[in-house]
Amino acid sequence: MKRRKFVAGNWKMNKDIAETTELLNAVLGMPTVATGEAEICVCPPFPSLLRAEHVLAGSRILLGAQDMSEHDGGAFTGEVSARMLTAAGCTHVILGHSERRQYHGETDGLINRKVVRALAAGLVPIVCVGESLTEREKDETTARITAQVEGVLNNLAGSQVAGLIIAYEPVWAIGTGKTATPGQANDVHALVRGLLSARFDEKTANSTRIIYGGSVNEKNAAELFARPDIDGGLIGGASLKAGSFSSICQAAG
Repeated sequence: MKRRKFVAGNWKMNKDIAETTELLNAVLGMPTVATGEAEICVCPPFPSLLRAEHVLAGSRILLGAQDMSEHDGGAFTGEVSARMLTAAGCTHVILGHSERRQYHGETDGLINRKVVRALAAGLVPIVCVGESLTEREKDETTARITAQVEGVLNNLAGSQVAGLIIAYEPVWAIGTGKTATPGQANDVHALVRGLLSARFDEKTANSTRIIYGGSVNEKNAAELFARPDIDGGLIGGASLKAGSFSSICQAAG
């Protein structure tokens, strides 16, 4: 089954509203972003979402958020609900990024509840899994990824899983300049696909897009995306430069 490539730019805590406008206009001016077969999504910080929706109107670029609450609403200071994100024009949301796990103590159970809430609101979750350097060095990658996949997808139906995106992001390769080799990355993607096949069925496994996140740049993107189980990328630092992001999108097709 041919899966459509997907590239998302995770801006993290970068770019204010004016800078968001400038970067998006530059991205829209890149011919390799304006055309192509791959789905493209950008995920600016919360304050910039409405401006981003305005700038992107009429373009092929999708809008995503970097996180959301497990709750629909209420006394949860500083939180943002799925309904608020859809009202701001978002179609996607990143959930369970390693930085949320590390700095905010997010667990697989919490991420699972967010996934359920996002799907109910019509958002496409980009669900992150990944191992630390210590876990990789101790040959614990398989155990760690297995536990995360089972935890974040708990109680979901195969049809729901096929509609979301899983991002494999080895923690040791995020913002470090280190990148898993294409072979290493594809091995874990294949592991995840095998887990989906065993937990659900082969159709679900073959339909679900699994993307790679971990220091993807214009130099390594094509080789990574050429691997059979890598369906695109979750791009960090390189998504903050229009030219670099454009080149990565071009590599995805």
